[in-house]
Amino acid sequence: MEISKTRSSFYRRIYVAWLIDSGSATSVPALMAATGMPRRTAQDTLTALADLDINCEFVQQQGERNNAGHYVIRDWGPIDPQWIASHLGRIKSILGYP
Repeated sequence: MEISKTRSSFYRRIYVAWLIDSGSATSVPALMAATGMPRRTAQDTLTALADLDINCEFVQQQGERNNAGHYVIRDWGPIDPQWIASHLGRIKSILGYP
């Protein structure tokens, strides 16, 4: 089954938000490791979460420099994270993620 670019982009965004919120991957390198996506795609996906009204913020570690810290989801907006959790297998399969 062919998946549209719109659907795959939506799934990629909600999956990245779920990874952050679950604590599974809260940095760009961790997202890259969890999904296999290139750095630029991971960064662009984080930026694009705002398009879905998902509030994702970078929390700087105290006393650290050069973007040492992690991402957190402050608000899911209209997205239901329970739906994502119950459809993880399908989402990962569609996106080709491990």
